Order: sequence, then C-alpha cells, then structure tokens
Amino acid sequence: MNIDIELIQESKIDTVDFNNLAFGRTFTDHMLICDFADGEWKTPKIMPYGPLSFEPSARVFHYGQAVFEGMKAYKDDNDDVFLFRPDENFHRINKSGARLAMPPVPENVFFEGLKKLLELDNAWIKKGIGNSLYIRPFIIASEGAIAASPAEEYKFIIICSPAQSYYAGEVRVIFAEEYSRSADGGVGFAKAAGNYAAQFYPTSLAHKEGYQQIIWTDANTHEYLEEAGTMNIFFRIGDKLVTAPTNDRILDGVTRKSIIQLAKDYNIDIEVRRVSVAEIKEAARQGELKEIFGSGTAAVINPIKGFKHQNEAFELPEISDSYASFFKDKLLNIQYNKLEDKHNWRVKI
Repeated sequence: MNIDIELIQESKIDTVDFNNLAFGRTFTDHMLICDFADGEWKTPKIMPYGPLSFEPSARVFHYGQAVFEGMKAYKDDNDDVFLFRPDENFHRINKSGARLAMPPVPENVFFEGLKKLLELDNAWIKKGIGNSLYIRPFIIASEGAIAASPAEEYKFIIICSPAQSYYAGEVRVIFAEEYSRSADGGVGFAKAAGNYAAQFYPTSLAHKEGYQQIIWTDANTHEYLEEAGTMNIFFRIGDKLVTAPTNDRILDGVTRKSIIQLAKDYNIDIEVRRVSVAEIKEAARQGELKEIFGSGTAAVINPIKGFKHQNEAFELPEISDSYASFFKDKLLNIQYNKLEDKHNWRVKI
C-alpha cells in the first residue's frame, strides 16, 4: 500500500520528560490521516503531528459522528515492539463506525499505516514494565454540511502518546441510581465519543461526594451492575470472579475478554452473568465480597476500594492474594514479552 510520508524537520523528543508524563498530554512526532471522499478511502498520509483545519460546519461538530479506539505498543528488553490483540481493536472500530453509519476503514490502511507510524516514532516507545505508547485511532465526519444525515466525507486518524503506568490513586465508586450510561438498542457497545461526554456530568456529581467513578446500572431498573466509568467491571465473591455479560449497553473490552480467558487458563472460577446491586451489597455485608476491579487499556486493572449505594457505604478488605494483582501481572508480562503467549495475543511490529 502506498503511504505518502512527510517527515518532521526536527524531533521534539528531547524536550519530553519521560519520567513525568501526564496521561494523554504529550504526543509523538507524527500522525496518520486517511480521507474518505467520493465513496472511497484515499491514499493514507503520515505527517508531522499538529493542528488540522475543518469547516465550522463539519458534521462531527453538529451530529457527533465520531468513534475511536485505545491501544498500546510495548517494547521488550530486546527493543522489539509488540501490539496486544490489535485485531480486536480493528474489528471494534468498524463495528462502532457501522452503528454510526460510517464507512469501514480498510484493514491495510489500519495495520500498514499503524506499522509505518510506529516505525517512524519507534524512539518514543520506551522499555520497561509500565512504559508504553498509547495509540488512539479514530474516525470523524469531516464534511462541511449541517444537514442531519450521515456525512459523505470522513477522516481516519491515528495519533500516539507515550505513557507510563497508569495510577488513579484510591478509587471509590457510586452505584448509579438515576443517570444511565446507555440504553437498550443504543450505542453503549460502541466506542462512540458521545458515550463518554454523557458520563462527565454524573461523574462530576460523584466527585462532589468524594467518589471517583460511577458503576453504571441497567437503564430500565437500575438493579444490575454493568460497567464502571471507562472500564469493564469484575467482582470477586469468595474465590469466584463474576462479570456482567456484554450487550448493546456494554463495551466488549479487550482487557475484559483477556481476563476471562486467563481465569480459565489458571482454573479460577469465573461466571459471566448479570450481577445485581442487591447481591453485591449482601456479599459485602456478609464479608464475602473480596474485590471489585475495573479493566481497560489505559489502566489495565484498577482496584476499587469501596462503594456507595443509596445511604450505605462499604469498604473492601485489604487482601494479599488479590485477583487484581494476579491478572495485572500476567497481562503485563504477556504484553512485554516476558511470559509465554499461548493464545497468540502479541503481534510483533
């Protein structure tokens, strides 16, 4: 595949303090852009990272046609670079796009463009557990028109940001009672930009009560726990791990499905089923609720220290044999080429 390449005149990498990176604030030298117009995707371009020009009438600003993905590139001790299950991200961005009436990105544009981008910005991928390059592919409607219909022009873009271990501090959550993340038949399963914007206000209310996130419940009854903030959610009751099934309200997370497979590999009892608020509260009262943790690309696994529902607040115990630590260790060692990859999840660049 032809890729037009415009190299940066002078890299900015020497101005970056890689020991003090704020997540998602620093970007590499180059980005990839591919335009869709006249019913087809054009030749991809790699160019210096920088501002883009859009008409004020670009449909993305008015009708929200925007989907994205989150991936990471890892460098092992031999300076080899790997992606983790990138096929899942490719299929999901097109599944998300289809739900918003956007054209699918061709496989060669996604993978060959990404590979070339990572080759050019290889120096930005640092070795060591916790260091990675966060990759953000996204598609937006770029056509200048304010008619309420799908756009006829789009941009597929990939930008990259160096990242360190993601630590959110101690996280406590509120179980949602009023607001909903998504509804039946909606776009909750897609990584649509609007899904995240809709969470900001309810989450800000949780912050005022001293809680960092919300665990969303089903929109119809608010009786079943589904997803936490930007993460899938797991509960450990005794030695059993439980997580909600995916549906059209819940994102089919790559880290989530990896944890489910690892649990099976290591003979950890896991159930994928609906999880009720009442069940988790009762397990907490009885001392059987050992852990709650979220999973996602950025944080990998994020333990949750406590939760609130209605007028009851619960703290979780400190345990030495946490599943959260176990799974995070296994995943990181697979991603950094330190552990056997029996499922062929690693893809070498």
